[in-house]
Amino acid sequence: MPDSVANPDKVPVGRPYLIVLGNEKGGSGKSTTAMHIVVSLLREGRTVGTIDLDARQKSLTRYIENRRAHSLNKKLDLPMPIELVVPKSTLRTSDEAEADEKQRFEEAYLQLMDKVDVVVVDCPGSDTFLSRLAHTAADTLVTPVNDSFVDLDLLARVNASSHKVEGPSLYAEMVWKARQRRAMADGGSIDWVVLRNRVGALHAKNKERVERVLNELTKRIGIRHISGLGERVIYRELFLRGLTLMDLKEAGGIDGKGMSLSHVAARQEVRKMMDALNLPFRHAEKVA
Repeated sequence: MPDSVANPDKVPVGRPYLIVLGNEKGGSGKSTTAMHIVVSLLREGRTVGTIDLDARQKSLTRYIENRRAHSLNKKLDLPMPIELVVPKSTLRTSDEAEADEKQRFEEAYLQLMDKVDVVVVDCPGSDTFLSRLAHTAADTLVTPVNDSFVDLDLLARVNASSHKVEGPSLYAEMVWKARQRRAMADGGSIDWVVLRNRVGALHAKNKERVERVLNELTKRIGIRHISGLGERVIYRELFLRGLTLMDLKEAGGIDGKGMSLSHVAARQEVRKMMDALNLPFRHAEKVA
């Protein structure tokens, strides 16, 4: 965790706000969500840095690289973040490796600190020391999940018959410890937002049961749950171009075909997600 975050004596006024995308399961749309948050903030005129902690897959970084290449190829002036990658340590002992990774994470944060308003961190889909560092440093933690009990198992153990929560999962316990470390370090808190991606449009018993469990978890472990990105082909199409729904109007849609009604609806979906994240710096500007 960066000393500038962990130690209140070293926290400069106006330090970057940290948004961390984390869970321990793949396929939930984590990097796609991260990119839409990044570009939405860029389009609002903010400077944004990204730290990719998954140096093996680098999904978020690849998304940004595709964006840069598409921008040059099509001569588009697309807003860009400053992207960094922090790889895992190759040192042999766990103590040495953790010290090395802590230093790398701190250096990446300090490199961005005086250059950006917001830092977005994309964690790997597994439990790593780097991921735990990022979770502790988060101001807002965003955990995308698909609307199913397979993904809810990430958050809690649910009784198969009653669908009641029997207890928190290992990931939820890790976040709880991160919140404790953060409070001890600088008195800060972590706003934990569970993002429900790919929620079905039609009412179903499974959807209703998932909602009941999430409502119970809101009370028991202090999450907020909001709607995220729907199951739309457009999100998969955008990756190779490095685009988001917030770019399509300027980019002329996909392959010059303009924006369809479906694209407009999806863009509104992203805007609703950004508002529901309730990022305090955006809220303060609206109040002012």
